[in-house]
Amino acid sequence: MAFTDPVGDMITRIRNAQKRKKEIVLVPVSRLKKSILDVLVQEGYISSYSEIGDSVSCAMLKVQLKYHRTRPVIREIKRVSKPSVHFYRKLSDKHRVASGLGSAILTTSRGVVSDVKARALGVGGKVLLTVW
Repeated sequence: MAFTDPVGDMITRIRNAQKRKKEIVLVPVSRLKKSILDVLVQEGYISSYSEIGDSVSCAMLKVQLKYHRTRPVIREIKRVSKPSVHFYRKLSDKHRVASGLGSAILTTSRGVVSDVKARALGVGGKVLLTVW
């Protein structure tokens, strides 16, 4: 079965696993997903992730979800740019996610970064998702 939105599928898997209080969720591998998960680890929303499986066709990412006193650290994770509609953020855009308590993940010319790091690098980009 082909996915039209693999990043949206990953977000939905994470959201559903947290609703069921799962510790681990498996996600199909892609470079973009690895980059997004790197940012989520750096920002402290998930514990870690690792690649499992020996062949390319059956490789999966094993994502270790993070909880604080039995509540998920990720309160809300939303896909912003979809395959049909793209949203871009300029460097001068002052919009903050959840009044600064959350973060947006952008794809820029410098790679996939959080909105805070994009401001520090002095670049804008396409907003992939928001997390808080």
